Amino acid sequence: MLREGGYRLTPQRRAVLQVIFASDGHLTPAEIHNRVSAEHPGVGLVTVYRALEMLSRLGLICEVHSGGSCRSYLVRKPQEHHHHLICSGCGRVVDFAGCGLDKLAERLNRETGFAVEGHLLEFSGVCPACQK
Repeated sequence: MLREGGYRLTPQRRAVLQVIFASDGHLTPAEIHNRVSAEHPGVGLVTVYRALEMLSRLGLICEVHSGGSCRSYLVRKPQEHHHHLICSGCGRVVDFAGCGLDKLAERLNRETGFAVEGHLLEFSGVCPACQK
């Protein structure tokens, strides 16, 4: 997919991908950098951020907004359009599809003249395990 998008699979990008794909949950850029630099000490944090931006743009990973300006990343599952439920207790992220916002986007297009290209929908709450 990288080659199709006009990118090369550099050793640094491969290392970032391996860390994200090996993780069960979402990771912050700093966590990804720590894990990558354990194996590849020369990889800088800026390189990790650039790789994350590119991988997100290609749709290989999802960006999760976990409050404030904190962002984390995880493997995009499922590949189609989806959103997230985020537990404010443990940080667990659950994917869901079918947000029903297509009609709202169409209305916003008509009313504002914007050409809506996409949207992010995240709910925060407490998962069943943390409620106990």
